[in-house]
Amino acid sequence: MTGKRRLAEFGLVAMDMDSTLISVETLDEIADLAGIGERVAPITAAAMRGEVDFCESLTRRGELFEGLDQDLLQRVYNERVKLNPGAERFVAALQQAGIKTALISGGFEFFAERLKLGLGLDYAVSNRIGIG
Repeated sequence: MTGKRRLAEFGLVAMDMDSTLISVETLDEIADLAGIGERVAPITAAAMRGEVDFCESLTRRGELFEGLDQDLLQRVYNERVKLNPGAERFVAALQQAGIKTALISGGFEFFAERLKLGLGLDYAVSNRIGIG
């Protein structure tokens, strides 16, 4: 098919959360506020370079969060999670066109569910973090 496609031709738009819908990497923000950023950053960097696969890096980083309080997640959400410019307008246009919206993330359910509710998204699929 050639030419421009109309927005109404689509039935579902799926988007990533961290550094796509929102401007931050939530895992890095949790680590920073918890004072363990210097321990988490090298694991993240190794994963980004392809030296460690995603599941292993998530497990290794998640282990560093053991014993942290869930209030820290709320603090990250309140203080650091910001929508990227145009995100609300983009989602509103999709909804107005009758398109279902899905947030698919390697990040955490705590943040994905709040964004789903706040933006009125149809679906959110993400990981769970074992904090508090």
